[in-house]
Amino acid sequence: MAKALARVNGYQAYFESHEDRPFQPLFSRDVQRYALPNQIDYLLRRAEQERDIRKGELTGVQDGGLDQDFFLYTRLFHHKGFLDNQEFALCQRAYRALRAGLPAPDLIVRLAAPLDLLRGRLQTRARMIDLQQIVTLDDLPRLESYLEEWLERIDPDVVFTVDVTQEDPQFSQAVRTIAGRLKRFP
Repeated sequence: MAKALARVNGYQAYFESHEDRPFQPLFSRDVQRYALPNQIDYLLRRAEQERDIRKGELTGVQDGGLDQDFFLYTRLFHHKGFLDNQEFALCQRAYRALRAGLPAPDLIVRLAAPLDLLRGRLQTRARMIDLQQIVTLDDLPRLESYLEEWLERIDPDVVFTVDVTQEDPQFSQAVRTIAGRLKRFP
C-alpha cells in the first residue's frame, strides 16, 4: 500500500524491511535470546524513519510505524513469552522516550477487512508470517484486539479507516481513497 501511494502521489515510502534489520534473522532462529534486541532495533528504526519523514520535503508514508510496532508486535511478543516482563518494560520505556521526542503521526490509515478474508489474503502472499512460529495466522485475532485497543486511545480525526473487503489485489480503490485523504497534507 505504501509503495502504491508513493507511485500515485509521489510520496516517499518507508518500509519495514526485514532484510536490513541485523537481529531479524537471529530472532527467527532464537526468539527468546533475540526478541529484545530485535524489538529495540525496530522501534529505533521506525523512530528514525519518522524523523526522516519530518525532515524531508515530500510527504512520507510508512507501512506500519513506531506505534504499530510497539502496540501490536511488542505486546504480542510479550504475550507469547518471547519478551519477559522486564524486557517488555524496557521496550515500553524506549517507545515512550522515542514518541516523546517525535510528533504523533498526522494520519493513521487502518485497512479493515474480516479476519477470515485477511487470513486468506496472507496465505496467498509471500510474507514471513508463520516463519519459525514468530507471528502466525492464529495470532490475527489477538493482533486485531491490540489494534482496536491502541486506536481507541487516538483522536478519531487522525484515524482513517478504509474497508478493503471488496478490493482487488492491487487495492486500486483504496489507494485512490487514501491518496485523496493524503492530499490534505503538505
